[in-house]
Amino acid sequence: MDREIYRYIFDSSLNMTDIESSLLLAIVATESLHGECQVRLDAAHNFNPARRVCVIDAGTPVGRDLNRLFTGFVAREFGPNTFTVRRVRDCDHKPQEAAA
Repeated sequence: MDREIYRYIFDSSLNMTDIESSLLLAIVATESLHGECQVRLDAAHNFNPARRVCVIDAGTPVGRDLNRLFTGFVAREFGPNTFTVRRVRDCDHKPQEAAA
């Protein structure tokens, strides 16, 4: 069974600290929808600023909401052409528990 994993790659013009802030905002928004405990359990992700990559596991309803919110936030804040997002079968960055 393939997992629903999305890999974001960000343009070199973007400050990765700002991208991380958008990810944290998306996590907080997801907590508003599902509760903090459920997000800790089901919102697996990995953020690697050195590689300019973020990976989100969207295999659960919580993960799908995190993915949608993050995509919306970065597209609105930085523009839809400043990053690419692709669904991948496997990736170099294994998603980790949100609290990690």
